[in-house]
Amino acid sequence: MDISGSSLQSDSTMMHMALEVQESLEERCNRILRNMEASLTTRDRVGIQDFVLLDAYTSESAFLDNLRKRFYENLIYTYIGTLVVSVNPYKDLNIYSQEQMDTYMGVNFFELPPHIYALADNVFRTMLSEFNNHFILISGESGSGKTEASKKILQFYAVSCRSTRLLNNVRDRLLLSNPVLEAFGNAKTLKNDNSSRFGKYMDIQFDHQGGAVGGHILSYLLEKSRVVHQNRGERNFHIFYQLVEGGEEELLRWLGLERNCQHYSYLVQGCCAKVSSINDKSDWKTVQKALSVIEFSQCDTEHLFGIIASVLHMGNIKFEADVQGYATLSNNQEMQWVSTLLGIPAQVLQHGLTHRKIEAKTEELFSPFSVDHAMYARDALAKAIYGRTFNWLVNKINESLANKDPSRKTVIGLLDIYGFEVFSVNSFEQFCINYCNEKLQQLFIELTLKSEQEEYKMEGIEWEPVPYFNNKIICNLVEEKYRGIISLLDEECLRPGEATDLTFLEKMEEKIGRHPHFVTHKLTDQKTRKTLERGDFRLLHYAGEVTYCVVGFLDKNNDLLYRNGKEVMRQSKNPIIQLCFPATEPDSKKRPETVVTQFKSSLAGLTEMLMSKEPWYVRCIKPNEAKQPGHFDDVLVRHQVKYLGLMEHLRVRRAGFAYRRKYEIFLQRYKPLCPDTWPNWKGTAVEGVRCLIKHLGYKPEEYKMGRTKIFIRHPRTLFATEDAFQVCKHKLATRIQSKYKGYRVKGDFLKQKQAATMIENCWRGLMARKEREKREWAVKAIKKFIKGFMTRNQPTCVDNSEYLAYVRQNYLTRLKENLPKTVLEKDLWPTAPPVLQETSQLLKKLYIRHMVRKYVREISPQRKAQLQLKVQTSSMFKGKKENYPSSVCSPFLDTRIDVEDINIKVLQLIQHELIKYSVPVVKYDRNGFRPRLRQLIFTQKTAYLVQEAKIKQQINYSSLKGVSVSNLSDSFLILHVTCDDIKRKGDLVLQCDYLFEALTKLSVIANKQNCIKVVQGSVRFDIQPGREGFVDFKSGQESMVYRAKNGHLMVLSESTRTKSR
Repeated sequence: MDISGSSLQSDSTMMHMALEVQESLEERCNRILRNMEASLTTRDRVGIQDFVLLDAYTSESAFLDNLRKRFYENLIYTYIGTLVVSVNPYKDLNIYSQEQMDTYMGVNFFELPPHIYALADNVFRTMLSEFNNHFILISGESGSGKTEASKKILQFYAVSCRSTRLLNNVRDRLLLSNPVLEAFGNAKTLKNDNSSRFGKYMDIQFDHQGGAVGGHILSYLLEKSRVVHQNRGERNFHIFYQLVEGGEEELLRWLGLERNCQHYSYLVQGCCAKVSSINDKSDWKTVQKALSVIEFSQCDTEHLFGIIASVLHMGNIKFEADVQGYATLSNNQEMQWVSTLLGIPAQVLQHGLTHRKIEAKTEELFSPFSVDHAMYARDALAKAIYGRTFNWLVNKINESLANKDPSRKTVIGLLDIYGFEVFSVNSFEQFCINYCNEKLQQLFIELTLKSEQEEYKMEGIEWEPVPYFNNKIICNLVEEKYRGIISLLDEECLRPGEATDLTFLEKMEEKIGRHPHFVTHKLTDQKTRKTLERGDFRLLHYAGEVTYCVVGFLDKNNDLLYRNGKEVMRQSKNPIIQLCFPATEPDSKKRPETVVTQFKSSLAGLTEMLMSKEPWYVRCIKPNEAKQPGHFDDVLVRHQVKYLGLMEHLRVRRAGFAYRRKYEIFLQRYKPLCPDTWPNWKGTAVEGVRCLIKHLGYKPEEYKMGRTKIFIRHPRTLFATEDAFQVCKHKLATRIQSKYKGYRVKGDFLKQKQAATMIENCWRGLMARKEREKREWAVKAIKKFIKGFMTRNQPTCVDNSEYLAYVRQNYLTRLKENLPKTVLEKDLWPTAPPVLQETSQLLKKLYIRHMVRKYVREISPQRKAQLQLKVQTSSMFKGKKENYPSSVCSPFLDTRIDVEDINIKVLQLIQHELIKYSVPVVKYDRNGFRPRLRQLIFTQKTAYLVQEAKIKQQINYSSLKGVSVSNLSDSFLILHVTCDDIKRKGDLVLQCDYLFEALTKLSVIANKQNCIKVVQGSVRFDIQPGREGFVDFKSGQESMVYRAKNGHLMVLSESTRTKSR
């Protein structure tokens, strides 16, 4: 057996193997044993992966210690031969991936570490090679992981089997039958949130190529009592909660349900409708998807959920006693919903729940129920409806999985059955479950012993009797005809008169009271009596003592449905109910078989079916009651090891020889330990094994040679061989590595040398060709460039097209890098070649427009107003007055005199007008031309000449005839006003340092753009009506203002040319 998966090698130990001929066999064996201690360190830490190789195989403590070591190392699987022991880790170990499946496919069972995939693969390959039927029995108590183990095996077969469209459909239905059956057959119990409350046997049918082509499911002993009653801390079947919590609003309205489990009597008895580990909404979607894949029609689904809803409504039906003490309905609404969903007239249904039909010869009488009897009839009907619907569901799934090909098929069965159950209070259900486990244990021992005996006989090894506990005595105690507990229970249920649970107990005390495995309160001694109630009896099962309470045994065994209850259901219009309660069902007056008798018969059929198949086993163990990862409860695990019969199985497997393997496999693995068998043995495998074990020093009592296998008695002999192999393997690996590395390096060097030479040749040739191509291209390019230059001024042709394109590209590149930065630099535009003259002008025009547009977009409103004034000034004075150019760069201001600088009295006098502009001026008298400082103020309608607090002259813009300025560089202006009245003052002669600003503001405010005149020489002005004066303007060396001898005002202005000099 290959146990390398247990990591038995150690790098710290390197020993010289006893390969020399002169050493004795004993010395070589002793040295092998001495030098394997380091390898044993790893084995001590992680345990042994096959209990068959356990030295102290009869010690329960050693068994538990090995199981504990592996559990704490997250090694949850351990073998007992081909039996797999699985400990629930209660956490995700990431050992069920696609990669893991691929690893275990087609590999020898013992070649890799223990895994459930190894078992599944071995069963599959054995079935294909031997073309016979097999089954895998998965057992363990609730919460130990049986259902998950079954799922993992199914998933493995779904991946490993060959794939076609038809086979994929079958595979999907097999996989998705699980969530459907879990929804309808699983429930939360005190020990497990997803406990299977029925036994399930699934046959997977394969064709001769290993493709899954069909399947069939059998169910056993559904716990129907859970429909109407749950213990505290437990729930009803999952499907009820999934429907209420996850069903669509429209569906719930159609079913008359509310989204609140607390409103339904059958769902709240356990006081835990919601469980944190269960997502009912998500599970509801999974079930719906599964039903569609399994080919449930929309009609089937609606009728199915209608039945589930009717059970909930039935649980809410209440009864009251009338004056005579008979039962009457107290809530007719729930009755109406049951009637609607099942398609039964309300009156018929009501009568069936409150009356019992009695037949006497030719007469039929109806006897009214009391309230208690009515409640019993209601619950019995609810259980019958759900139980028969569950059977219909299983049959419907079987129709979907049915194999249509009539040719012979091989089968792998999966039996997921309830494990041995021991609670604080054990009732009828536990009695049936434990009876089932007794029968399976009996089958298990018989099949195991049978397979061992057959192997010994086939190999020619003498069979050694195996001491084991034969539980046939317990099976007989339960099932013996006329005297067994089942017969006594049925007899008590069927006899006339007042039969009760206690009369049943008394009958057992009378009939089987002396049986060594049966104890009651009455029959036992004083000490044991303290542990038993008066209504208890105790059975000494193979797994230990179990105390049962007889209360409810008769009712649960009868499970009676009154005859008129069946008749009521036969009137249903629901197609599923019609199939569950067929009109053709014999309505015999004979009492139907009891529950335990039916179970006994189905168990007998199951046993007979399993006996015809090759058995494989998975034993599931839960490490603690709290479902905590990393916690190993020794007491709990010891109890499970006992009642799962693991020690019994180990003793059977270890009877005689702990290890057996075919000669070819044994020789192939361990031949490096002997120089005669390494590296290649030329003879037969059996001769090679003899040579090998002689070299290793095996003692005669340690092994036997069969026809095709070697049998080794003690695990320590195998461990010594394995540890020696691990040490030898390192040395061999080192030698092989060195030789292989040398060979590879030399080969790689020669390949690299040859490759380097080839690459050099290719590279040099490539570079030479590229160089030649470059030179040829360069010659052609230069020729074409010269020819293009010579014909550049000619029209575009083949000779100059590329050259001209180059010229264009070059010019455009140069232009891109030398574009003018502002509009004022437009004359810096690069000179274009002749071929691009027109293009250059267009580009220049476009670019200047672009810059102007950009400039205009960026100026502010204030700047825009300033420029508009400058434009108006330019239109009036550009080219007309000498000193205009010097004023362009000076910005205009809104005013030259602040309001605070104007006398308050003046402001009061003109307060009704808004001051637009004000500027300081020098006013020359009309007669003597004496200069006087004044303020010139422009309002909206009037111009004022102000001297401190007095307004010296007021000029309405309407009376302003014009304004005269000279064409020279002086700053004089003459305001001509209309002067009809002799008392009014005449024209104003003013000198203003801000001449252009003041005149522009005046032209804008008074709208007198056309009244401003630029004159040459002299300007005449009116001193008063009928009297005139003159101002003469001349250029001179310097600026002067004086009164000339002719009485004129002479204004000399320095010429701009003089200034420039």
